[in-house]
Amino acid sequence: MSNADYQAIVAAPGFALGVRCSADDVIAVEFLPAQAEQAPELPLAAETCRQIRAYLNDPDFTFGLPLRPVGTLFQRRVWEQISAIPRGRTETYGQLAKNIKNAPRAVGQACGANHFPLIIPCHRVIATGGGLGGFNRQGGGFLLDIKRWLLTHEGCAPAAPAG
Repeated sequence: MSNADYQAIVAAPGFALGVRCSADDVIAVEFLPAQAEQAPELPLAAETCRQIRAYLNDPDFTFGLPLRPVGTLFQRRVWEQISAIPRGRTETYGQLAKNIKNAPRAVGQACGANHFPLIIPCHRVIATGGGLGGFNRQGGGFLLDIKRWLLTHEGCAPAAPAG
C-alpha cells in the first residue's frame, strides 16, 4: 500500500501505524516501517490518531473507536478472547484455543487476520513456553520487534502455564 491509502499515519518508537477509515468507522490499523507522520484527512482519523498516541504514552489507555465489523464468526470469537486479556498479561495460542475449543494454529491465523492491532491487542498472545510466536502474519522481521516493544511497553508478564 502507498501512503495515499491511509487517512493518517502515526509515528511510534521504531515503527509507524497507518490508519484507514471512513467517516463512520475505522477500517484498519496497519503496522508500517518507521516513517514521518501523515496528517489526518478525516475527523475519525484524527480521533484514531489521538487514541493511538494516548496508548503510546500510557499503556493503560482504553480505546473507544467505532470499528468496521469484519472477520468470520470464529475470528470474532478469538478477537473477543484477545480483547479480554488485561494489559500487563499474556496468553498462549494454546490456552486461547482451549478456551474456545479449537486448535492453536487456527487461533494464530485469526490473530494474523486482526485488522485492528493495538485496539484488539493480538501482541498479548504468545507461544507456549514464552516464545513470541508470529505476529501480524509474519514470523520475523520488524513486526516481531514491534511485538517485543509492545509487550515491554505494557510490562507484560509471561503467560500463566496451562493447568
